[in-house]
Amino acid sequence: MKEKINILAFAGSLRKHSYNKYLLNTVKELLPENLTIEIFDIKDIPLFNEDEEKKGLPKVVTELREKISSADGVLIATPEYNYSYSGVIKNAIDWISRPPNQPLNGKPLAIIGASMGLSGTMRAQLHLRQSLIFLNPIILNKPEIYVSQAHEKFDENGKLIDENTKKLLITFLNSFSEWIKKINCI
Repeated sequence: MKEKINILAFAGSLRKHSYNKYLLNTVKELLPENLTIEIFDIKDIPLFNEDEEKKGLPKVVTELREKISSADGVLIATPEYNYSYSGVIKNAIDWISRPPNQPLNGKPLAIIGASMGLSGTMRAQLHLRQSLIFLNPIILNKPEIYVSQAHEKFDENGKLIDENTKKLLITFLNSFSEWIKKINCI
């Protein structure tokens, strides 16, 4: 049996003090013993341009694709912008989706998110799920993590101070771990 399950995660926000980056840092702190996580920063991925792609994949895109391929599962933390996920996530997905060997095909994937709104990132996550259908990851449907009113749940240093959200994240991480084991036959 595999000793550790490796997750690659990224947040769909470029903002230094992003609630979704805070959320991933909290996930890192709450990981069950059988999980490891690497948080990849997508800020340096250039805008997708097929003319540039023909010259060769940018180094950061190649690195992201390789890390996704070698991970046991992928976790995306999405903000919600105008009822959808961020353009930086869409841009990363556009680069990831390119042949050959699209790395999300059959990969266990989960989506979480935090926003200041009352519905958290409900609409963004739904839209992201819809966009990912073509890439064929195997998405964890439940439990769902929509951190609403994030400005009240994280302190000024980015620490999650809401105990209920911590409990939900622990349940989510245990479920994601079991999902990855099931999908990957670990």
